[in-house]
Amino acid sequence: MEGQRFEHVEAKRPDLRFPLPDNFAGRLMGTRLETLNRRGKYLVGRLDDGALLIMHLGMSGRFVVEMPGDDKNRPGSFHLDTGANAHAMHEHIVFRMEGGGVVRYSDPRRFGFMTIEETGNEAQNSFLQQLGPEPLEKGFNSNVLAAGLAGRKSPIKSALLDQAVVAGLGNIYVCEALFRSGISPKRIAASLVKQSGEPTDRLKKLSTTIRQVLREAIEAGGSSLRDHAQADGSLGYFQHTFKVYDREGSPCVTRGCDKDIRRIVQSGRSTFYCGQCQR
Repeated sequence: MEGQRFEHVEAKRPDLRFPLPDNFAGRLMGTRLETLNRRGKYLVGRLDDGALLIMHLGMSGRFVVEMPGDDKNRPGSFHLDTGANAHAMHEHIVFRMEGGGVVRYSDPRRFGFMTIEETGNEAQNSFLQQLGPEPLEKGFNSNVLAAGLAGRKSPIKSALLDQAVVAGLGNIYVCEALFRSGISPKRIAASLVKQSGEPTDRLKKLSTTIRQVLREAIEAGGSSLRDHAQADGSLGYFQHTFKVYDREGSPCVTRGCDKDIRRIVQSGRSTFYCGQCQR
């Protein structure tokens, strides 16, 4: 999509999680997507007229990219079926780009959404203005994380899922990062910050581990559990390295630990952890 003009846009329904902007398809047709970046869990594209196209996948949304000459049968490649029949029922928006590429947005649960920020200013958009620091940006460190957690009485697991604390962290990766750091998901967030506002050693380890987990997951193409696939249909492999997530009742992988992985619910989300290794 980046650098391409929208040749044709088809919106098959007037709403996703929220109503689409008036004349959404017509507004985009003929404009060029100059840049496409990520902010937290949002895709933010800048149009050639200065406006921003903001997209969020929600829980089950996905883009399927079809390029002329794509070969899904190359050796060593594993894909979910991205044919028309597989996604037609839940396909809501189709972008046809000038270069011949087609980007299809499907979303069975319709928790995703798209909108246009006409001002072109991220700081004026209600979805983007409250986002916290990016964990993979150069400036992210334990001091930044300490500033976001200081005074918070909520459990560290819930605090890390707050997008105002850290932008883009999801349930899987928070569970894995907390396990690798040896921190209980039930620990009060503020307890990881010193009275002076400086990070404790445990928080320093956590900030480093968050970045490691995210980088490994990106390298592996994400976690394909139920319906996740990359935009070309290929599957992710990070789920094969899970230490705790989705492993309730399985033995802890830590050498010398004889406990099983537990599951609890925090802020409406499943949390997986080892009660012995995480304190």
